[in-house]
Amino acid sequence: MSDAADAFRDAFQNSKHIVVIAGAGLSAASGIPTFRDGGGMWRSLEATALATPEAFNKNPSLVWQFYHYRRTKALEAKPNAAHDVIAKMSVPTYLRKVAPAAQSFHLVTQNVDRLSVSALNALLARPDSQAELATKHTVFRDSILEMHGRIYDVKCTACGFCEEDRTDPLCPALGAADASFNNYHDAGSKDVHIPENDLPRCAACGALARPGVVWFGEKPYHLDEINSIVYKADMCLVIGTSSTVRPASTYAYRVQRHGGKVAVFNLAPSEKDEQADFVFSGPCETILPSLFPELA
Repeated sequence: MSDAADAFRDAFQNSKHIVVIAGAGLSAASGIPTFRDGGGMWRSLEATALATPEAFNKNPSLVWQFYHYRRTKALEAKPNAAHDVIAKMSVPTYLRKVAPAAQSFHLVTQNVDRLSVSALNALLARPDSQAELATKHTVFRDSILEMHGRIYDVKCTACGFCEEDRTDPLCPALGAADASFNNYHDAGSKDVHIPENDLPRCAACGALARPGVVWFGEKPYHLDEINSIVYKADMCLVIGTSSTVRPASTYAYRVQRHGGKVAVFNLAPSEKDEQADFVFSGPCETILPSLFPELA
């Protein structure tokens, strides 16, 4: 290992309260598009402009088609090696191999793809993990906080009822609209309009439903709990995010402000790298297993 890697490992080994702040780069190797950093286009439209309440109110047909695409990509995806390393950090008996002083671990993810949850569930389903957990007990309680919601949740615009639904497509009209395009970068050559009554509906009251994710301009989930976690953290790993969206972009600085260490893992350099204690450039699915071979 390099001197920087050794110094990071030493700091991590002595950490007691560890938090990971994850962004889209964590799931890039799993085939989830990074719309903000990877071109940002869908059917020649700015993808981030579709992720707003205003866009949905103006054209729910178009927004639902966009989220149908995102749901399809997420359903096809599998956790990658970086997800797997982070999943093992959620299990005390694994984490203490690399951080023997660890008392808590949390993953605060901006991703809605649920791949971190899938990686942890797959780990806990392994026979060796079941035997270990039966004698050593549990994962860290509520270790994964999905602050921007979950891509498979369908939420009512009227009564607020929300449930997970992995049906693909959610409704026949979305499947038909999807099939009418030759590819997802069709340069916007045609607009497939789906009548509102044919879009996904609430299972409880029948009103128009929306994707159960947090859009730009909406309040993220779990903020009070995340603030408490960040306040006591002495080690923060920033993985796969350029730290441009608040409030997640502030968490690393807040850990440093009370004496904690920050390590950044990102494919491309970020303007905030110089503020970090450790910076590792490259694909996180390669770097994390190399830094933590005990968890690979």
